[in-house]
Amino acid sequence: MTEKLLPGVTGVLALADGTVLQGLGCGAVGSALGEVVFNTAMTGYQEILTDPSYMSQILAFTFPHVGNTGVNVEDVEQIGGGAETAARGAIFRDLPTDPANWRSDSDFDGWMKRRGVVGLAGVDTRALTARIRDSGAPHAVIAHDPEGRFDLDALTARAKAWSGLVGLDLAKDATTLQSFDWDEGLWDWPEGYPRVDASDRSVVVVDYGVKRNILRALASTGAKITVVPATTTAEEILARNPDGVVLSNGPGDPAATGEYAVPEIRKLVDSGKPMFGICLGHQMLALALGARTVKMDQGHHGANHPVKDLTTGKVEIVSMNHGFTVDRDSLPEAVVETHVSLFDGTNCGIALKDRPVFSVQHHPEASPGPTDSLYLFQRFADSMKR
Repeated sequence: MTEKLLPGVTGVLALADGTVLQGLGCGAVGSALGEVVFNTAMTGYQEILTDPSYMSQILAFTFPHVGNTGVNVEDVEQIGGGAETAARGAIFRDLPTDPANWRSDSDFDGWMKRRGVVGLAGVDTRALTARIRDSGAPHAVIAHDPEGRFDLDALTARAKAWSGLVGLDLAKDATTLQSFDWDEGLWDWPEGYPRVDASDRSVVVVDYGVKRNILRALASTGAKITVVPATTTAEEILARNPDGVVLSNGPGDPAATGEYAVPEIRKLVDSGKPMFGICLGHQMLALALGARTVKMDQGHHGANHPVKDLTTGKVEIVSMNHGFTVDRDSLPEAVVETHVSLFDGTNCGIALKDRPVFSVQHHPEASPGPTDSLYLFQRFADSMKR
């Protein structure tokens, strides 16, 4: 049906409760289903939309100006895949602007079209953000049709029928299908991303939806990096005799992915190898150590989150992207809380008291600080040296 639509509407967001937001479609033509979350970052829209942790989600950008730095091939965070294994849709206050940046090799809107990201502009993103903060992240369908033809009842029914992220294992779709080595380091202006000569230390990264910059940060410590699929067993990992193991970020419910991952993580912990978990990897490490994870109402998504390192007393500004959290009250006696969010007090880091095993909820490879959290990679490297 179309009688509810305003003149000139080419994009809609149909929420599961029947609310329909109307605007101007951009990016890919079509529709996408997901959980709507807001992101408070002022920059980095390309990295955000290519982060596998956003799989099955629709992003509302709170910053009104998007597109001005264009896009390029270097800043894609995914190892492979498109919108099907990252953000499905994007919502903006204004239409994406033309690029004006020396690193840009394409415009943002055209990139969204090629990638398959459905966009919606002309929306009151402040009102949508307030709604999510008050009522939680809704299920919705975002749709774009240049002719303005939408069956709003069908879109709403589709959103209403979706079960959501709870109980959903998405890491199996975001992970690599085969192992590979990585030797690209962190950005070094003006040369870009350098190749790194590996030392005699080796790290195995279990890929639940890993970001490229995590691999770059690890490689920059001088270690040889090997990435393995999410379903790789502990025996297969230990057979490589790594000096350390990293549990990567990724999408979905950690408890669902943990059904096959947690038993292997426990074996890795028991091996005594240094371990470092990030985001989803942090949550699944916590599950393996005996804690619980819970779904958050709105999650943490942005690049301005203050987190306190309880081991040093320092506060760092970090990048966040998670919809589940570790229940700090469920942490067992053998685990110490190392980081905490200064926004809402939720857990942001843990460590074992008697082994070189630790993890953080935020993304230390990102650069909102801009280098506030890179010390964590060096902390991991030092644990391997010891």
